[in-house]
Amino acid sequence: MYHIDFNRPANLHFIGIGGISMSGFAELLTSKGFHITGSDSHKSQITAHLESLGIQIFYGQRASNIPDNTDLVVYTAAISEDNPEYAEAVRRKLPLMVRAEMIGQIMKNYSNAIAVSGTHGKTTTTSMLSHIFLEAKKDPTISVGGILDIIGGNIRIGNSQNWIMEACEYTNSFLHFFPTTAIILNIEEDHLDFFDGIKQIRESFAAFADLLPEDGLLVINSSIDDYQEITEKVKCRIVTFSIEDNTADYFAGNIRFDDEGCGLFDLYVRGKYKDSFKLNVIGSYNISNCLAALSAAYEQGIRTNDIKQGLLKFKGADRRFQYKGNISGIDIFDDYAHHPSEIAATLEAAKKHPHKNLWCIFQPHTYTRTKAFLKDFARALSIADRVIVTDIYAAREKDPGDISSKDLLRELISLGSNAVYISSFDDIKNFILENCINGDMLITMGAGDVVNIGEQLLEK
Repeated sequence: MYHIDFNRPANLHFIGIGGISMSGFAELLTSKGFHITGSDSHKSQITAHLESLGIQIFYGQRASNIPDNTDLVVYTAAISEDNPEYAEAVRRKLPLMVRAEMIGQIMKNYSNAIAVSGTHGKTTTTSMLSHIFLEAKKDPTISVGGILDIIGGNIRIGNSQNWIMEACEYTNSFLHFFPTTAIILNIEEDHLDFFDGIKQIRESFAAFADLLPEDGLLVINSSIDDYQEITEKVKCRIVTFSIEDNTADYFAGNIRFDDEGCGLFDLYVRGKYKDSFKLNVIGSYNISNCLAALSAAYEQGIRTNDIKQGLLKFKGADRRFQYKGNISGIDIFDDYAHHPSEIAATLEAAKKHPHKNLWCIFQPHTYTRTKAFLKDFARALSIADRVIVTDIYAAREKDPGDISSKDLLRELISLGSNAVYISSFDDIKNFILENCINGDMLITMGAGDVVNIGEQLLEK
């Protein structure tokens, strides 16, 4: 395998350089002296930014785009073997590396590489940990799966040996990584278009934990069912956290919420009271995310005051219960939740926030997930007072013809939920304007483009 070595900058070509993840790593490698070229289907703000850094970008993918002096071609999992640039790299016998492998190679250049994994909460926990490290002036390099205001995007290039990033289990991409510290937030069924079920998912997380070196650190939620099965082969030090298990190394006790629904708790470290903490984000799930972040920070020697101040300054990541604005007295939020557990956690937290009626506009994400969790989606969504279901966002899938949003609507109605199905975003906006009242709270929810509804309402 080709090795990416910061001490030996090379010429790299990125197929699909305009994606939010690929673009961030292209920028990072450029800052380390690598010469980067790339291709994408169209111009965007992201590609314009990369071009401003001196990166040459070709629009449209052709064999001729790959420069003669290219040492490595990087591509995403979405690129097929008949892609003209991929095929050209094969013809020229150039080294090829999928994005996940590239990320792993980059991690090997950092002596303190922290990878945040879990079915839910990766972006938020990575963002919290980033705030803490920045408050402690640790100058980390950061890669987060969303836009984080404090770094003005999804990538921050530091000059230390500290690296903080998300680690996603989908397609086992995180098994290409080389962390020195790993966080496992939770383990549930998801991505069933790839995994056979929870047993295989747990095996994947166990393999991820086993990647850690003997002098590494695993931070894991002890509320995960039989978490010891995940850690049984791990050779490094293990630290546990929990908001439920008071025997965990880091435990949040006396949990309460302020008038806005933001959490407060007392921290106990290995059974002894440490300090009290306040968050500026809502929900008990964010207390759990916070515990994971502060556990890793404490174990790396960061001072309590830096941890507290870093957490206080964190007011949420992009598309994570994000306040978008107010129209006619209606507070509009957006959330990326696309799994039943995430939906339930967000809606339960939202109920603690001041409101009259809680509305949720839900866009299911992928046919596979909708079919697998149909009843669970209905139960989670029924927490809201009013539900609007729109069409399934296909993402990487094709319509199999055996599942639709109308099936979800039937499940919701069977539970007594006040729910409707509306296909058109324009019709949804009109329905909201006709039926929402002053003091209501509206959440657009899903991993697709449902966020556009709230943003367009606010433009009226």
